[in-house]
Amino acid sequence: MEPGQSNRTDAAGVPAPEKCTDPYLRCAFNGAAQTALGVAGSALLAHSPQGCDYLVNNAFASQECDYMETMTLCTKLCVDEIVHGGEDLLARTIREAKDLPVSALFVISSCGPEIVGDDITAVCNELQPEVKFRLVPIPSPGFRGSQYDGIDIALDVMLKRLVKAGTQKVPGSVCLVAPHANANPTWVADLDWVKQVLSRMGIPVVATLTHRTPLAGIENAASAETSLLLSHDAGQKAVDYLSATHGIEPVCTGIPLPIGMTNTRRWLMALGERFGAEKTAESMVAEGERMVTATCRRKWPMARFLYRTPAAIVADATVGIPLVRFVTEEMEMTPELVCLYTSQRPARDLLAGELASLGLRPRVVFGTDVYQTKKNLAEIKPRVIFGSTIERHASEGLGAPYVVEVVRMMRQFRMINREYFGYTGILNLFECVQNEWTMAWRSKEKRYEAKW
Repeated sequence: MEPGQSNRTDAAGVPAPEKCTDPYLRCAFNGAAQTALGVAGSALLAHSPQGCDYLVNNAFASQECDYMETMTLCTKLCVDEIVHGGEDLLARTIREAKDLPVSALFVISSCGPEIVGDDITAVCNELQPEVKFRLVPIPSPGFRGSQYDGIDIALDVMLKRLVKAGTQKVPGSVCLVAPHANANPTWVADLDWVKQVLSRMGIPVVATLTHRTPLAGIENAASAETSLLLSHDAGQKAVDYLSATHGIEPVCTGIPLPIGMTNTRRWLMALGERFGAEKTAESMVAEGERMVTATCRRKWPMARFLYRTPAAIVADATVGIPLVRFVTEEMEMTPELVCLYTSQRPARDLLAGELASLGLRPRVVFGTDVYQTKKNLAEIKPRVIFGSTIERHASEGLGAPYVVEVVRMMRQFRMINREYFGYTGILNLFECVQNEWTMAWRSKEKRYEAKW
C-alpha cells in the first residue's frame, strides 16, 4: 500500500461496499433505474414508495430521456403495503399498464418491498402471458450498494434475461458497456465521441448497454466480437459475463479512458491495433494533437500560471483516474490528493499503475465521503481542487482559491453536451480551468461601475 492511502476494506482485505454517512453516490435503486431507462421504447415501473420515485426522476434526467417518449410508473406503496406486502398492488399496476405501446416494462424494487419479501420476479412471471411486452424484474433495493452496484445488478439481469445466445457474429464489431456510469454531467457527449471514433475506424456498434438502446439491440448483443467498457466504476462484471458466456473479447483493457493527450493517444492506438486500423488511429492522433496545440497558441490558456501548483482530484474513477495524468502533464500541476468515490479492485490497480508511471505519491482515498474529503483537503491544503459543487462548499475557509467543477454532484450549467474524451475534451477541460481562474479574480467586496 502506498503511504498516505486510505483503505476501506474488510478483515479479508476486500474493498468494503460503498456506504458512508455523507455519500457522493445515490443508492442501487437509482443505478438500476438509470440503466433500465437507457432502453428505448420501454417503460419503467418502480415498486416503491413515492419518495423513492424521485430517484427515478433523477435517473430520467441523467439519461436525457424525452418525457414524450419514455414512461415511468410507480406503485406508490403506503404503510399497509410496506408492512404487509405489496404484490397485489404490483400485479394490479402491471395489468393497468398492459396496453402501453412499449417493448418492455422494467420492474425495479426499492428497500421496503424487498425487506418484507415481495417477490417481483414471481409476479412478473405469472403476469407475462397477460401482457404483450416483456416484463423484466430487477430486484435492486438501495441497501444492495451504491448506484454503481445498481448498474451492475441491472446489466446482469438484462444480459441473462434478454440476450439471445448463438447469434451470428458481426465481423469486427463492438458492444459498448456502461457509458452512463460516469460523473461527467454531459457523459452523452463522451459516448458520441467514442461512436464517431469507431465509425471512422470502420467498427460497427452492435449495442450500447445502455443509452437509447432498442430492445432488439440488447437481444443481439451476443453478435458482437468485442466489448468496450466506458467506465472505471461499473460494467466490468457485464464485460466478464459477455466474455465467459458469449465469447466476446474485451478491448482497451488496463488503460485509462481517453482524457488528456497521453491517455487519448494510448486508447486510440490500442483500438486501432486491435481492429487493424493503425493508420487511421495515427491520423486521428496527429490531427487532434495539432488542433489542441494550435488552439492553445491562439488562446493562451492560463496553465502557465499554475506550474507545480498543489492540486486535489475528487471524482468518480471514470473521470478521476485519467484526470491524474491530465493534471500532471497538460496542466503541469502536482496532484497531492486523489479521492475516488468507489473502491473496486480494477480501479485501485489502474490508479496505482498510473501513479507509478508518473512518479507520483499523492494521498489516495478510495470510497470517499464528504467528511473524509473535507478532512483530507484541510490537511493537504491544495490550491486547486478538481471536483464538484460539494467541494466548492466543503473547501470554504480552507484557503483553496480555485475549485474547478468538472463532475457531479454539481449545479446544472450546461445545456449543450461537451465531452471530456478526446482532443476537444482537452480544450473543454482547459476552459473549465480558465473560467475558474478568471472568476476567482472577481472582487467579493467591491463592484466597479463603467466610466461611461
